[in-house]
Amino acid sequence: MSQVLSQYDAVMLVSYGGPRQMEDVLPFMRNATSGRGVPDERLKQVSTHYGRFHGISPINARNLEIRRALELELSRRGNEIEVVIGNRNWHPFIHDTLCDLGMRGLKRVLCIFTSAYVCYSGCRQYREDLAAARAQLQAQGVSLELDKVRPYYTTEGFVEAYTKLLVEAVRAREKTSGSVPYVAFVTHSIPRAMQECSGPVDHSRPDYQRQHQQVCAEVAARASKELGQELPWDLSFCSRSGPPQMPWLEPDINDRLSQLKADGITDVVCVPIGFICDHMEVVYDLDTEAQATAKRLGLNYYRVPTVGTDPNFIGALADLVSERAQEKAGGEVVYAPDALEPRWPAWAPPGDSRVSEYGADLPVEFEIKQK
Repeated sequence: MSQVLSQYDAVMLVSYGGPRQMEDVLPFMRNATSGRGVPDERLKQVSTHYGRFHGISPINARNLEIRRALELELSRRGNEIEVVIGNRNWHPFIHDTLCDLGMRGLKRVLCIFTSAYVCYSGCRQYREDLAAARAQLQAQGVSLELDKVRPYYTTEGFVEAYTKLLVEAVRAREKTSGSVPYVAFVTHSIPRAMQECSGPVDHSRPDYQRQHQQVCAEVAARASKELGQELPWDLSFCSRSGPPQMPWLEPDINDRLSQLKADGITDVVCVPIGFICDHMEVVYDLDTEAQATAKRLGLNYYRVPTVGTDPNFIGALADLVSERAQEKAGGEVVYAPDALEPRWPAWAPPGDSRVSEYGADLPVEFEIKQK
């Protein structure tokens, strides 16, 4: 029996979730904004984004593809283990997926968040949902042991997948326009208050913005080396929400495109470095709004695909599953190859209790401590 099969009964992709039809959109958005006091009038305005896509978020189909690719990769390595999906905001919900596993007699679940980076909304909020679901199941008499893999934006597979996609895009643009495009890396914006609390208290690891800057620098450097020419680049943000008086990370990608045009740039390759697969923030914010902005400005604009089922990326996820199983077993650990340092732990160190930070305030009995 393989190391993975001896430690876990299932692997769960823990994701944001998304609607599947127009009737789902408003209740989905109520779930996503629960506790924030956002009125239905505002949610209905934002719902028009989904109307362009008949209420269908691409995240569901893309997550199914990742689930299947990971299950096949684990099987290829001799690990016949079920991979399932549990969502924060829409079916299948985390609680329902875990309940199904528990009712089928499965007890040990390893979780992979579909956010590669570390901040409250990208990591700890998922952990809070897992803790809440586990507590609810315990009250129903269903006992589960939950674990998670570490944040994986540092992994070789993630970095190499985006490097390959960027190189392919630049070569294609050069054939079309004959010039070297400007590389606009883009990630999801977050409030500055969340940004300031997005790393450990001792500052031993980078905050959310710096995490992205490290990945962008590495991907751009590798792509430049392979292409034999220096690629100009910077990091922009998308999907800002919340009241206007609340500061969020900037610049917005649309504002950045305007500045690039003013600086004489003619060709832009947009890299959705903050996302592992397409969802509304990609197909609307980047493929619709940013594309329209570029067209209005007269910019040649191309959006690079997300890593999705790229073999390098899926291989990195499979490596993380094996790595965490070895850590749990207490033996020698073969770590997934990393392109960047420092490596993050799967769980926050005990006593690191910053309120909005990556590893705070989960019940002690829920955590599997690092050695």
